[in-house]
Amino acid sequence: QVQLVESGGGLVQPGGSLRLSCAASRSIFRSNAMGWYRQAPGKQRELAATINSYGSTNYADSVKGRFTISIDNAKNTVNLQMNSLKPEDTAVYYCKGQWNQYDYWGQGTQVTVSS
Repeated sequence: QVQLVESGGGLVQPGGSLRLSCAASRSIFRSNAMGWYRQAPGKQRELAATINSYGSTNYADSVKGRFTISIDNAKNTVNLQMNSLKPEDTAVYYCKGQWNQYDYWGQGTQVTVSS
């Protein structure tokens, strides 16, 4: 079993920035891929950004140019830098990791973008 723990969520004004972090109980370096997903009220969970074991990244069109996913191997975390936040970015953000074709999810962290 793998534990993923997100942190860094909160309330921010439109145009502001937040940095989410996900700490894993298993080596992220040995994962197949890591990702951030989000779920807004009344909507399905959707992909925000992913990064694979080769360092290749993928972003939803709605966050391209504003969000950056990265891995800190020293801290064993996967991070999501979110800039130029919009009210429509409001959601619970979940960290997901894949090891040996098994997916693991964190409990989520709330991000609210509002003035």
